[in-house]
Amino acid sequence: MAETLSRFGVTAPEDVLKEFDKHIERDGKSNRSDVLRQLMRRYVSEERWREEDGVVYGTVTLMYDHHSPNISKDLTDLQHDHGNVIICTNHVHISHDACLECIVLRGETPKVKFFIDALNRIKGLKSLDTVIASGI
Repeated sequence: MAETLSRFGVTAPEDVLKEFDKHIERDGKSNRSDVLRQLMRRYVSEERWREEDGVVYGTVTLMYDHHSPNISKDLTDLQHDHGNVIICTNHVHISHDACLECIVLRGETPKVKFFIDALNRIKGLKSLDTVIASGI
């Protein structure tokens, strides 16, 4: 289904607009409107995430040393406890010691936040990065 589009004007400092256009061209984007729509969607998603409203989608990317005490068990147990927000998990062996895991999520904002907060408490994670989007 095609979106209904609304036209509006934006005023910006000339130097910022020149820099914006430079990045649009460098990245091969088709026009300012496409980039602004993407930025607006990201902004609305972030605000929805902060406001704890509605269903969100996203990923959590983890890096860890699988030799860290209990980390594999802790991650597995936590994922089993929160299967209601996990769509799938992809586990990659980066090296003999390092693992990368990508968890795809979908759920009510409070439940997804609760899961990510619990992940953040697991000892031994080298990194945890999230990307959250609403369905707008």
